Amino acid sequence: MILSRAPVRISMGGGGTDLPSYYEKHEGFLLAASINKYVHIMLNKRFEESIRLSYSKTEIVNNIKEIEHRIFRESLRYADIKKQVEIVSIADVPSNCGLGTSSTFTVALLSALFAYKRNHKTLAELAECACHIEINLLREPIGKQDQYAAAFGGFNAYTFHKDGNVTVEPVGMSEGSMMELQSNMFLFYLNKNRSASSILKFQNKNTKANNTDTVNRLHKIKEIGLHTRKILEKNKINEFGELLHEHWLIKKGLSDKISDAFIDEAYETARKNGALGGKVIGAGGGGFLLLYCPKEKSKLVTAMKKIGLKPSWFAIDHEGVKNGFYN
Repeated sequence: MILSRAPVRISMGGGGTDLPSYYEKHEGFLLAASINKYVHIMLNKRFEESIRLSYSKTEIVNNIKEIEHRIFRESLRYADIKKQVEIVSIADVPSNCGLGTSSTFTVALLSALFAYKRNHKTLAELAECACHIEINLLREPIGKQDQYAAAFGGFNAYTFHKDGNVTVEPVGMSEGSMMELQSNMFLFYLNKNRSASSILKFQNKNTKANNTDTVNRLHKIKEIGLHTRKILEKNKINEFGELLHEHWLIKKGLSDKISDAFIDEAYETARKNGALGGKVIGAGGGGFLLLYCPKEKSKLVTAMKKIGLKPSWFAIDHEGVKNGFYN
């Protein structure tokens, strides 16, 4: 039996510039931290010839073509596994929550499948295989950050080159500053999930059409990502909160679906109770709200609980995807 797990991520600056519609013209850059919330995959050889898949529902099929779950189907086909396997998927966070769960699932699944086939892949190769399945085969309007963050783990700077190659560099912070940064960040679930597709399709369409407002906003978001890396590597931690605030104001202008009245209320409540800045993680519209609060942390938590939002505690994951093997 093979157990695989991969971490989800929080984007810290530059998000949205990892889509091909942007980086193929302008080169993308972002910061992302993998966190200790995981997608888990359990894979075992099945006694019967059929394939059994268990996620939010259960599928038992005799042919890959019969599989309803698109990522399961294309990943099994890509790994050339056609029968006699049983796979179970469990996640620590909800789907469509903005933390990159779909891509994290793809990375964890492929890691288990490749291990089953004794087909070794580097972390970069694994991330690119996941990108190929989601972006090229399934035509999802997404970028590459989630797959790379799930594979590599840690807190990294990602550069997305025009030719599609990706450079991964650890953010060079002192251990003390990293611990301080982590202690000042909060995640609050907004009690609703959302599909990123409609928001990202709209952004993709505008970027491809060279819409001036969209492209300029993405340029500014990339600049914020680059500046965020500089200030963090100089251990100027509290400036991060103000940059998050600036990022959020620019990001909201990309689509009217990124925020709504309740999200705006939650964000303003946070700002009035100690948060220097924050943003909705991922494409927006729901999922998790990331906040940076260096002081009055209990005041922030109390205020957010009064509007129905509870914190989800987390830490940065430094391992990335990993497999375990059991006889």
